[in-house]
Amino acid sequence: MKIQQGHNLDPHLPNQPWGKHVQTLRLVSPANRPKFHIIVVGTGLAGAGAAASLGELGYQVTAITYHDSARRAHSVAAQGGINAARGKRVDNDGLQRFVTDTIKGGDYRAREAEAWRLAEESNHVIDHLDAIGVPFAREYAGSLANRSFGGVQVSRTFYSRGQTGQQLQIAAHQALLRQVHAGRVKLLTRHEMLDLIVIAGQARGIITRHRITGQLRIITADAVVLATGGYGNVYHHSTLAKMSNATALWRAHRRGAAIANPSFIQFHPTALPIQYPWQSKTTLMSESLRNDGRIWVPKKPGDTREANDIPENERDYYLERQYPAYGNLTPRDVASRAARHQIETGHGVGPAANAVNLDFTHAMETVGEHVLNERYGNLFDMYHSATGDDPRHTPMRIAPGAHFTMGGLWVDYHLMSTIEGLFVAGEASFAYHGANRLGANSLLSACVDGYVVIPRVVPHYLAQHLGRTPIGADHPVIGATISEVKRRITTLQCAPGNTPASETHRQLGEIMYQHCGVSRTRTGLRQGIETINELRQNYRQQLRVTGKPDQPNPDLETALRVEDYLELAQTMCVDAWNREESCGAHYREEYSQNGEAKRRDHRYQHVSAWQTNHWDNAETPSFTHHKEPLSFQTVAVQQRSYR
Repeated sequence: MKIQQGHNLDPHLPNQPWGKHVQTLRLVSPANRPKFHIIVVGTGLAGAGAAASLGELGYQVTAITYHDSARRAHSVAAQGGINAARGKRVDNDGLQRFVTDTIKGGDYRAREAEAWRLAEESNHVIDHLDAIGVPFAREYAGSLANRSFGGVQVSRTFYSRGQTGQQLQIAAHQALLRQVHAGRVKLLTRHEMLDLIVIAGQARGIITRHRITGQLRIITADAVVLATGGYGNVYHHSTLAKMSNATALWRAHRRGAAIANPSFIQFHPTALPIQYPWQSKTTLMSESLRNDGRIWVPKKPGDTREANDIPENERDYYLERQYPAYGNLTPRDVASRAARHQIETGHGVGPAANAVNLDFTHAMETVGEHVLNERYGNLFDMYHSATGDDPRHTPMRIAPGAHFTMGGLWVDYHLMSTIEGLFVAGEASFAYHGANRLGANSLLSACVDGYVVIPRVVPHYLAQHLGRTPIGADHPVIGATISEVKRRITTLQCAPGNTPASETHRQLGEIMYQHCGVSRTRTGLRQGIETINELRQNYRQQLRVTGKPDQPNPDLETALRVEDYLELAQTMCVDAWNREESCGAHYREEYSQNGEAKRRDHRYQHVSAWQTNHWDNAETPSFTHHKEPLSFQTVAVQQRSYR
């Protein structure tokens, strides 16, 4: 494993707040906006918001999605809510507390300036979403309702029962289609991005494959926005939809975009446990359930009695015992580690003893079934459909599952990657969350990027390129790029082996959960790097792809995605191995104190950004490690505690 030390990256942080900084950004006049073409890849909250907003401003926009409808983007899966620092409940919330909670929740590995931007724009975003039709829950008097989420002691989460992401996505989809109807946005469905076109160091377009016809398409532009979501499916068993993948992100990385903190992976504490070896994914239950549900395990190891048969004095409400200040609303990384510890020490419940209980008995007695149904009815129904149990009367069984990726392509304060003209929005970038994301900050960051930041920073970039000569499809770089894509497809299609890509993906997931999961060790990570490297080297020889490339071919799609996962997974393990500290969701067992993460600020108070090379022609790729030092002016850096 070769790691070279690179240089410090400049995030171009302004010396003034975001609200003032935007007044210094360059502008494009309304008459000149139609002269620019922008590609937005992905139509989730960040992508749909960006495409709709840029279209509304008058730019030519092409929005790309591999779904048959932009509405099916994975943002629909978010359940619990979206944060805003409105301080409506007189519980002492406000901008400073929002920033402090966000930075502390990320264990001081996020940019302070971005946390302030998130806080500043949160109120505006809620008002915007309310105006475009999101049916937020309301109090009896008509004002928007709030509830709490993990890692905070105030109620700042706005919600629409347990389907907030779906309602936000429907509103974003309607805004996008309005621009499609107006002719300012061209929507291409069933198109999957397979490569990025980079000319003279600038992003000038993409190569896509039509998932029905197999046709490759060249799309050129003046700027490209990637809003393709996270890469949690590298773990195979994750809470993400099976279609979610890392190809657009990784191919951009292959073209020179640095990837930051790739090992910062959030394991959601309220996923359903894996029950069967053939299971393809995990099911997510909203963190909002922890507002009224109490988490516990039997005090006696190996207790196989049904949950309702275990008396109160034989139950261990371990989060309430260990973290009395926050109780069941501890941050996700803390709750996941605590659950994993209970399971590994023999206190797990369920047929496989790989879960903990989430119990609503107390809430049923205090607030009543009617109120719980109003808050979580669809979540209870979802759980009942998946398990056959009614959580109103039988505790849910939950376990940590791979979920959100705090890592992603490195971007500066203007969301531009290390490739000029390539912007990254939403979960595809590493911005905002540090080493752990607080619940309900995900929908917020995606909406802030899509509706607010991208429509301001992309014109700032384009203003300096007014009058630039358009790139023709006959440009030699474009020819070389599409030739590489064709060669890759042909190589995988003609692979001589007998192993489906899905089987390799399953093997990769097992390796990642074991060596780069909820907790990590130096020895385990080294073993993971070596095992993944061997799996990657043998992939093309052992692979079998059925069907043809010029027709619908899920085998080929999976093969392309898994090849990218193998390279990404190896980079994730290298990043985790290189960061010799514990912070947030990155928990190195060698660096802990009383079971809690122990940071090493003197060495690792920075963002790790990686550029990699030689994947195709070397047994071991090369890794170049760049850093972005982090500093804090308004939040005091201290050991994180939720006790």
